[in-house]
Amino acid sequence: MTDEIREQIMAIRDSGLTNMFDLNTVQRLANERDYFDLVLYIEDHKAEYVKFILTGQEE
Repeated sequence: MTDEIREQIMAIRDSGLTNMFDLNTVQRLANERDYFDLVLYIEDHKAEYVKFILTGQEE
């Protein structure tokens, strides 16, 4: 996970607009904010994303 992806995840989390486990909504919000790398990251790395949301740890 890059620093940019981490910052984008945190920006969406801080918005308070969705449960971070609602991946479809997180991806929609990311797309609306032009966070295209995050949309693709969630698509390709669901397990790593969920681990980060649960524990704050990256691989």
